[in-house]
Amino acid sequence: MIKALATSFLISVIVFILDQATKYYIKAHIGFFDVIRVTPFFNIVYAENTGSAFGMFKSLGIYFFIFVSIAAVVFLTVLIVRDGGNRIAYSLLLGGAAGNLLDRAVFGYVVDFLDFYIGSYHWPAFNVADSALTVGIAFLFVKTIRGNRGN
Repeated sequence: MIKALATSFLISVIVFILDQATKYYIKAHIGFFDVIRVTPFFNIVYAENTGSAFGMFKSLGIYFFIFVSIAAVVFLTVLIVRDGGNRIAYSLLLGGAAGNLLDRAVFGYVVDFLDFYIGSYHWPAFNVADSALTVGIAFLFVKTIRGNRGN
């Protein structure tokens, strides 16, 4: 069990480091709202998100998001220890939550930089932490659906 827990927390740390390293690079090398065209459907940008997913709920304020993020980090840490069947998903969620928490605590916003689009429709910019959160949630969703098929 110790090895499984160590692996789970290592996954979280890797997600956290990748997230922070990419955000640091973006802040150091790309101007606010600059656009680097990579493909016909993908840009690298520098955006600051003071809200939650897609910039929603900005009016709740930074302290609300910091509190929720701290609660999520604690809750996910407990889940990693207690629920061995979902450790990978929880590890991705923990790394993503911790990455965005650090941004909020240090800067008062989350750095977003991945910008996908089709024509004039742009998906809201996001980052490595957001990607890990999305993949972790998808893992939990798929496992839930698969688990319910047999019942």
